Amino acid sequence: MNKAISLALLVGGIVLIVYGISASDSISSSFSRFFTGSPTDKTMWLLIGGIIAAAVGLFGLFFGSKSP
Repeated sequence: MNKAISLALLVGGIVLIVYGISASDSISSSFSRFFTGSPTDKTMWLLIGGIIAAAVGLFGLFFGSKSP
């Protein structure tokens, strides 16, 4: 995997995680947690997508192709 793509995935994953954490503190997530016991679907998708993208980016940076 290209290092630039890996870095972009890592940065994008971190941004998604930050948005997911921010969404988990929102009023809609608080209402959802109050009534259902779990955060909103949007919050979960942002966090899961961010973790996956960051993991793939890190994997690509450390174990990707060795081209300069």
